[in-house]
Amino acid sequence: MRIFAAVLPPEDVAHELAAEVAELKKLPGAQGLRWTGRPGWHFTMAFYGEVDDALVGDLSKRLERAAHRTAAFRLALRGGGQFGRGRALWAGAEGDLETLRLLADRSESAARRAGIPMGEHRRYKPHLTVARSRDAADVRPFVAALDDFTSRTWTVQELVLVRSNLPTSGVAGEQPRYEAVARWPLGGAG
Repeated sequence: MRIFAAVLPPEDVAHELAAEVAELKKLPGAQGLRWTGRPGWHFTMAFYGEVDDALVGDLSKRLERAAHRTAAFRLALRGGGQFGRGRALWAGAEGDLETLRLLADRSESAARRAGIPMGEHRRYKPHLTVARSRDAADVRPFVAALDDFTSRTWTVQELVLVRSNLPTSGVAGEQPRYEAVARWPLGGAG
């Protein structure tokens, strides 16, 4: 199973981002990017890759504990940036980023303790990918356009384990399908 832990924005925040992305798509060069769709909008806490089904139960228990130990926190989408010389364009975050990073660290640690190899630990950079490019691309106009974007602030109340089903049709532009396989309330979320 190809899985990751994530924080998902609520529907109304996704609608705000969708309106912003619609404006970005009007900029020159937008047709050269592969835009992610609403189902793919999330803050990845930890990416686990292909995980043996036998390990998912232990990982789930550890993620549940990580969620329980993490208080609910405030978050908003804010601004944007890029990775890999324009290969990924993303919306950023503002709010309680310290708790967001803590949840990411706990999500990674849960996997290590469950026996899932995680590679080298890197400091978590909050981002929600809105577009990708196979090759390096000049996305500076898109990043600049995102500078003024801020969504409403919401309270993050759950950690979600998401299954990613990669495209198999071979159709150009087909998006992965995402499926929430488990949800755990954060410590202060009831």
